Amino acid sequence: MRKLIMLVLCALATGCGKEPPPQKSGDDAAFEKALQQQFLDAKPGTVIDIPPGKHMLQRVLTLRANGVTVRGAGSDKSVLSFKNQISGPEGMLVYGNDFVIEHLAIEDSKGDGLKINDGTNVTVRDVRVEWTAGPSKDNGAYGIYPVKCKNVLVEDSASIGARDAGIYVGQSQNVVVRRNRAEKNVAGIEIENSIRADVYENTATDNTGGILVFNMPDLTQHGEHARVFKNKVFANNLGNFAAKGTAVASVPAGSGIIVTSNPKVEIFDNDIADNRTANIIVASYFITNFADKKPTEGYDPYPKSIYIHDNRFTGGGDAPDGLDWKALKVSMFGIGGHFPDVLWDGYVDTKSLVDGQYPAEQRICVKNGDVEVLDVDGPNKFANPKVMKDEFHCELPPLAAAELKAP
Repeated sequence: MRKLIMLVLCALATGCGKEPPPQKSGDDAAFEKALQQQFLDAKPGTVIDIPPGKHMLQRVLTLRANGVTVRGAGSDKSVLSFKNQISGPEGMLVYGNDFVIEHLAIEDSKGDGLKINDGTNVTVRDVRVEWTAGPSKDNGAYGIYPVKCKNVLVEDSASIGARDAGIYVGQSQNVVVRRNRAEKNVAGIEIENSIRADVYENTATDNTGGILVFNMPDLTQHGEHARVFKNKVFANNLGNFAAKGTAVASVPAGSGIIVTSNPKVEIFDNDIADNRTANIIVASYFITNFADKKPTEGYDPYPKSIYIHDNRFTGGGDAPDGLDWKALKVSMFGIGGHFPDVLWDGYVDTKSLVDGQYPAEQRICVKNGDVEVLDVDGPNKFANPKVMKDEFHCELPPLAAAELKAP
């Protein structure tokens, strides 16, 4: 009888049979309480200082104020750890303009590391977001994640282990992403549905895909005008661990730079090496895992006005990810061969053609020495692939730099 009573009580008790959640020390609890209060009380001009040390937090830090700075002593010194998080998916969630966050780290949040919503004049500087146990489908989706923002600067920062994108800027305008490091993410750096973005002097390595410029349907804004230059994009061969059904779940391991459906993209002066599917992929919406869903009205699913020039390529294309890609490589180039540095999916917007070609300003142009382009013939499931060069040998006017407009 006693055993039966204990079983009944156990069944009624919350968390019976499970390990209790880790307990915080008194110092941790006091620090979190004080920090949460600072976030709640913040007003324009407030500076929230994060002292050196590893600070264990259990709840998301939410900021709803303009003109606030959150500042630590360095991304290797002031660490906010959410390893024992019990409330809220994000590590830090920000709604506010004129926001600066600098010199600190956010580790092991249940969801996104640092998410910034609808902000104008956003600066992220020397911030490290990391899932310290390494790549996992259980990690948060995004590391550094400004969305629907204007005038965004992400610099001298790092993101490691995100199951979607390490540094992601989405549906934003006037964006500069520079001197950052992205590694062990599915997508290292991703610019999605954003207008006027400069991505330069970054290092993207050991991701599934290094740098992605995507334009997806069903979002509030269509993207265009991105410059990707002076980056080091090498050995992005990590197996894809994204959640099924997400846009990046279809990214093959071994992708250096990918442009999908985005118009007006200039890729130049980069060092791109040893990405084993391809160093650069230019693709339409129809080769993604959303291809069976009809795009929204006004959305152009084809990449247009793409200019690839003056990059330095080494290696790559020798061991593509996926059976179809592997079979295509072997059939065309042999077991010891490799794909050309640029792959194009072969989808063409026939309604835009003039005399069988896109208008000059809409062409995909590759002016990069002897670099060739492989048309994989995606519309016919790789039935008639061909290597091309002269067809893509053209120039486009350089794009203007992205400018962070003054407040």
